[in-house]
Amino acid sequence: MSELDAKKRNAIPGQQFAFPKQRKEPIENATHVRNAIARFNQVEGVTDAERDEAWKHITAAAGQYGVEVHEKSWREIGAKAAHPAKR
Repeated sequence: MSELDAKKRNAIPGQQFAFPKQRKEPIENATHVRNAIARFNQVEGVTDAERDEAWKHITAAAGQYGVEVHEKSWREIGAKAAHPAKR
């Protein structure tokens, strides 16, 4: 998938961004939802409260587009499960 050019990005309604106020991380299709999850921790200049709201937007869009989300919270992104080693 190609990157959004400025004209296409500006045409996306605000509610179709994970961070609508900042217009960061579009989530208007399954590919963008997966990208928003993958890049979530790279978003700068937002508060934890804004991240909480963005996560709600992402999980709602994931459900709409059939994208599996394994994390229950954005705080789990990139965290490795702490499982004892099997012997």
